[in-house]
Amino acid sequence: MINNIKRAFAVLSLMIFGSAVLYNCEPEIDSLGEQLFLNDGTNGNEVSYDLIAYNIDNNNAVRADYNTLGSAVIGAFNEPQFGRQEASYFTQIRMSAYDPDFGTNAVVDSVVMVLKPVIQQSSDSLVTTTNESYVYPDGNVDAKLELKTIPVTKYGRTKTAGNITPLTLKVHEVTEFMGSFTDSVYSNKEYSAGVELGSKVFRGLAKSVTITKDSDNSVLFTSTNDIRIPLDKTFFQNKIIAKKGQPELKDMSNFIRYFRGLKVSVQENDGYLFSINPNDAGTQVIMYYKYDKTENGTTTATRASYNFGLGAGNAHSSLINYTRPAGFTAAINADATNGHAKLYAQGMGGPSIGVKFRPDVIQGLRERFKNDKTAIVSAKIRMYTDSLNWNNSLLKPSELTIVQRYKKKNSTDIVSSFTSDITSLSGAPNFAYMRAFNLDKNPAYYEFTVTKSLKDIVEDTEQKDFSDKYFKIDLAQFLRGSDGVALAGYNLTTRPFARERMVFVGSDPLHSRKIQLKVVYGSK
Repeated sequence: MINNIKRAFAVLSLMIFGSAVLYNCEPEIDSLGEQLFLNDGTNGNEVSYDLIAYNIDNNNAVRADYNTLGSAVIGAFNEPQFGRQEASYFTQIRMSAYDPDFGTNAVVDSVVMVLKPVIQQSSDSLVTTTNESYVYPDGNVDAKLELKTIPVTKYGRTKTAGNITPLTLKVHEVTEFMGSFTDSVYSNKEYSAGVELGSKVFRGLAKSVTITKDSDNSVLFTSTNDIRIPLDKTFFQNKIIAKKGQPELKDMSNFIRYFRGLKVSVQENDGYLFSINPNDAGTQVIMYYKYDKTENGTTTATRASYNFGLGAGNAHSSLINYTRPAGFTAAINADATNGHAKLYAQGMGGPSIGVKFRPDVIQGLRERFKNDKTAIVSAKIRMYTDSLNWNNSLLKPSELTIVQRYKKKNSTDIVSSFTSDITSLSGAPNFAYMRAFNLDKNPAYYEFTVTKSLKDIVEDTEQKDFSDKYFKIDLAQFLRGSDGVALAGYNLTTRPFARERMVFVGSDPLHSRKIQLKVVYGSK
């Protein structure tokens, strides 16, 4: 019963978990620790301790499939610390209705692939142009065309010679069966691809188009925040129209084995990374065609369109390729027993950071707790960005994740969970598991609350061995539940599509900003 109550309290704490990350100028004492000594004449002392911090090599791979890709990244970016990163997107394609009748003598006019990018939210980036003399081609209708452009969110070398860096988007047919959308796929999985179906020079803008008829102001065409890539109409004439009435188009099972999917990549080796919403209903392929329609003995060429879905329900995945510099590889592979001087963190299969308490620090705190009647009021891991090795204009992330892990006894299995602070303290006023400081400066730094986690070890003097317990820090954000407040789960994060990377100061004994444990304790 007691265990059930504890679990219920933990769940309730997560449900009322408000702001996970706050941005302050000064660190604050955690509410629960503060309550231990309120109005009791307690003296608080802050002491800094060294930590064992090291790089965790994730082998440049992360699960990146339908169940994990809230966004999908496309592009290429090369920088000296982490090397070159290239991101491609694979997706199945499904018919909106099977065994279709395209009509008599159907001929494809054009085909377009529509992607829905993640856009900048700043309204001052929106540019609107209007053509009052536009003629809509279907029936030569006098109309007005309104075009709105807005930048997509980009990470990397976004400008060249003062202009937005162009990327050449390429679309290829996938020739390997992609399986089911429930299958697990990792970011190093490359599906076989065949002929190129289309390309587009992308200049970093999403476009919205509205065409209205002059005579009655009715809407003839509308689209919102699209990237549109023209595809080969002859390919679709032969692949789709010519197969009318044949088994390949009869049902979904046959079709996804016949037309296995599409790959979107970039031609360049350097530039930037941008994100799309793979599950958006507007992510699709639209085939425009004409067919002969006979009425009252008169045959006319009639325009029509047919949509293929690329969004929800389709298997899709990210392919992430890395070309690492020698210095990065040497740092990641170094002996982590005493920690690494430089810490590398990167989303999308890049490295994570591991942090351990030093045994001598725990022993010293236990002696204080036992002999001097002290208690931990607050404990934080403070981690600085490396001002020498990470001095650039790239946006510093405002959120990172932290989980606690340990190895099972007599096993190589690793158990992960939220930190004790998140599960136990998240309901406390002003609690934040992490705070970010000076993000617009060099260096910036981050603090992770580990008060409860440290107290659990220090105050449990019977727990002799804690060497297999550590924290794992990632450049990502925790995903939230449907209410938009509670965290969805310790393993549900943006890591599969987080574009950021960062170099931090690690366990470097000679560095003034080495990673440290900041402990505030009180004594009576």
